Amino acid sequence: MRTIEQITIGTRCSRLAVRQAESVAASLRLLFPQIPVTLKYIHTRGDKIVDRPLSAIGGKGLFTEEIEREILAGTIDLAVHSLKDVPAELPVDLTLGAITKREPAQDAFVSCQYASLADLPQGARVGTSSLRRKAQLLHVRPDLDVSDLRGNVDTRLRRLDAGEYAAIILAAAGLTRLQLADRITAYLPADEFIPAAGQGALALETRAADTAMLQLLEKLHDSETAACVTAERSFSRHIGGSCQIPAGAYGTIQQNRLILRAVIASPDGRQSLCRSLAGAPADAEELGRHMATQMLAEGGSAILALSAKGENL
Repeated sequence: MRTIEQITIGTRCSRLAVRQAESVAASLRLLFPQIPVTLKYIHTRGDKIVDRPLSAIGGKGLFTEEIEREILAGTIDLAVHSLKDVPAELPVDLTLGAITKREPAQDAFVSCQYASLADLPQGARVGTSSLRRKAQLLHVRPDLDVSDLRGNVDTRLRRLDAGEYAAIILAAAGLTRLQLADRITAYLPADEFIPAAGQGALALETRAADTAMLQLLEKLHDSETAACVTAERSFSRHIGGSCQIPAGAYGTIQQNRLILRAVIASPDGRQSLCRSLAGAPADAEELGRHMATQMLAEGGSAILALSAKGENL
């Protein structure tokens, strides 16, 4: 096993990504004060293309591919990702060495004028970059004008403050990590607005063969969060999930049982298939697979087929 003499963390350049990477770096420095930890900033395809919806860019790994190439090349030792941005299938020779304790996973309703989603007037313009969020919003409020909103958190908040939108939807975890929780007008209930798989958790990706780094990262691993997101990502993987599919999954542990909720929706929100299953945390992978199989058989396949064609039901 190699001796780790320094650690280089790869991160995207957005303020949120850097804040997340810095929090991991701080934890590593506290645990291993003898090991220097530095950051390397990397521009990803998802960061460079900001004039089109994520669903229109296509493909997986929009925010991870360039960083993963650097891990494999050995120019960085690990990457800190928002887990919701990490494809369900990782490249060969890479692995998630740790999943950190999750921040609140809910979506946040942010508005300068209105106290809740229900208070929005008919036809109000709501901004989001997520097909999943758009579908779930339109399922509850088909009258809304849900418009694409790209850019980092600061850019989105500026556009809201400038009056371009009546409200925007963001991940509550990102606002919390940026110390902007005071901008959250209301939390959208996770049983009605099911989050993206892995939302709120950070993933530390490294080389699968780097046993020294994996041993070190165990100190940052949260087993309860890991069980929940394993079930979520298993569901996503078995339905072929990506940013082009309006689907979500959210796991919680209650009285030593893993409760998994999932949704598959049509892009226009008219059709929304939601289910819930419970199982042992140790069976998280199988729970996600079983949920996917059940929902695909109950109509999810038809919804996904039309979504892939760009059609609505």
